[in-house]
Amino acid sequence: MGHHHHHGHDHHFEEVREGNKKGLIIALVITTGIMLLEFFGGLITNSLALLSDSGHMLSDASSLLLSLIAFWFASRPASPKKTYGYYRFEILAALFNGVTLFVIAGFIMKEAYDRFWEPPTVASGTMMIIAGIGLAANLLSAWSLMSKGDVKDNVNLRSAYLHVLGDALGSVGALAAGLLMLLFDWYIADPIISVVVALLILKSAWGVVTHSVHILMEGTPVTVDQEAVKRSLEDIEGVLNVHDLHIWTITSGLDTLTCHILVDDKVDSQKILQQAIDIIQDSFKIEHTTIQIETSAIEHGNMQV
Repeated sequence: MGHHHHHGHDHHFEEVREGNKKGLIIALVITTGIMLLEFFGGLITNSLALLSDSGHMLSDASSLLLSLIAFWFASRPASPKKTYGYYRFEILAALFNGVTLFVIAGFIMKEAYDRFWEPPTVASGTMMIIAGIGLAANLLSAWSLMSKGDVKDNVNLRSAYLHVLGDALGSVGALAAGLLMLLFDWYIADPIISVVVALLILKSAWGVVTHSVHILMEGTPVTVDQEAVKRSLEDIEGVLNVHDLHIWTITSGLDTLTCHILVDDKVDSQKILQQAIDIIQDSFKIEHTTIQIETSAIEHGNMQV
């Protein structure tokens, strides 16, 4: 006896996704404008901190665009060949964004290394004005993603958000470097701060990449304790054991569960099925469940996983 369960989840799920899209569009428009400002500003002032920030911004604009395309792609309906639809495209986009952050950090570090030996003169005053505008814009982008979207639980949106946050750090770094150069003519501050920013970018990237890979490897959602789920189901009166329990994430905010429950031959199996569905939904917030109820008469071979 199998059971699929859907509830009022779809409406809320789609509402959250609409908010995510709006936040991304606002952030994309702001980021693209500032990227152009920082790129030309970096050329005019000869600042690596600004140029590296604009390069990071280019990747951000691309990542925001990719996240937006992923949301659009994921909203396509499921088909007989893609029975879960295209939701996983979002996770692929997040993984790609995480990897690009690694590449950008590498470029910044290489350029900074070259500049350590011969720090060039930088027009620090102009650079600080541009960095200040960049920082304000980054914070506005980050705010639009946080207020409109779900940056905590949606890995695709979080990867875009981390890109924007990395930008804000880059702008803070450029401001600090500009101040040191303005006050002390300490031009080596430019490559030093660029390296600090690159390291912070790497830290964010690592989190996004590991989370995305965990989802793609069908890992148990980080918010769910599989042992606790098993215990809760086995506590139902009449349940003898729970086996072949699998919990995984289709896309951020959409978890699914399958399991087999062996019950006493004398109990009402449909009643136990309903209790199991309610526990999984109420205690663990998983609404997409498929449960097979078994009695002693049911036998199946050993499963690979």
